[in-house]
Amino acid sequence: MSDARPPAHPPTDIVEAVQTARSEAEPTDGPPPWLNRWVWTALWKIVVVGVAVAIAVAVVIDLRHLISILVISLFFALAIIPGVELLTKRFAMRRGAAVGIIYLAALAFLIFMVSVLIPAIVEFAAAVSENAAGWYEQLDDWLASQFGEEIIDGEAAAGGTEALLRAVQEWGDNLFGILTSGLGIVFDLFTIAMFTFYFAADFPRLTRSIMRRMPPARQKVTMWVLRTSIEQTGGYFYSRLLLMIVCGGSGFVVMLLVGLPLVYAMPLGLFMGFVSVFIPFIGTYIGAAIPILVVIAVQGFVPGLVLLAWVLVYQQIENYLLSPRLSSKTMELNGAVAFGGAMAGGAIAGPMGAFMALPVAALITAIAKNTGKTYEVLEDLDGDGIPDDAEAPAAKAQVADAGEAAEPTRP
Repeated sequence: MSDARPPAHPPTDIVEAVQTARSEAEPTDGPPPWLNRWVWTALWKIVVVGVAVAIAVAVVIDLRHLISILVISLFFALAIIPGVELLTKRFAMRRGAAVGIIYLAALAFLIFMVSVLIPAIVEFAAAVSENAAGWYEQLDDWLASQFGEEIIDGEAAAGGTEALLRAVQEWGDNLFGILTSGLGIVFDLFTIAMFTFYFAADFPRLTRSIMRRMPPARQKVTMWVLRTSIEQTGGYFYSRLLLMIVCGGSGFVVMLLVGLPLVYAMPLGLFMGFVSVFIPFIGTYIGAAIPILVVIAVQGFVPGLVLLAWVLVYQQIENYLLSPRLSSKTMELNGAVAFGGAMAGGAIAGPMGAFMALPVAALITAIAKNTGKTYEVLEDLDGDGIPDDAEAPAAKAQVADAGEAAEPTRP
């Protein structure tokens, strides 16, 4: 056996060869390896997030009708929850039974509206057919006296009137059939009613299920938001309902006093109260214009002027006396915010959006007023935040020091 031992260090040529191969393998310029890994990881995350967002948007677009139904149902549920809780506390009944009673009252009102509306439409068409010729003659005589010649052709006006009256009569006779034949609308109404029932009847259980997923501090905030939503929505709904009763009832009495038959006065009073109160801003004009035109058509020009005068007086009473007192107990909402909210709601979701906009705006206002940091306001300040010139310079310095040392407070 040979006792030759391996050298303590590798040969020099071998070391140089290994170093040369390593230097050639490692890039001398360019990004380091960790940067490449970060870029690829970020790209994959962007791709995954983009695909997830695209899928979510597609799902929301496909389910937008269902989402709108759920939003409307939640709104009506929040509106009737105060009534449900009142019935459950006063009469010790189940929440489902309380919701059922409210549903029966709404159904009875709807049946009453349809039962008095259809005969009024038919009767009004008959009255117009009897008096239309005389109205055209009076209008033509007035135009001739003003402009010196006839403007309206009698035969053409009569033909147009007959066609219009025939269409109105057919619409009035078939109104119930039109409502029942719209299967899509009927299905949506039943779906909204079903979801509203479940939301209102199972509200405590749904609330507890949501609260279990939150820490105690967030539970308090969420519960405050829920209770404020119920107060704002329910207060808005019930204050509007009271105003509708006052407006429609007083309008009904005035129409009877000017001689309008009961078959006209009752549906027109309901129409005036509902449209004027529940459709923001333009509803006031629509709710008053149609009854005034009907009174002019059936009773004459002077009774129509009497009804117009009552509408103007009542609007002032409602704007300055009734509505502020009712709304101050239910909602604190600036007029400009209410106007902008109604316009935004109408642009987003049509008439239903305008109807739902005011309580939503009141809720957002309440949350904004009760969250975040607030500070005490210094007294005797001008619009520019500087004390009056009549004050001494020492007082100005004291106010400036107080402003710097002011501590934030929370209501």
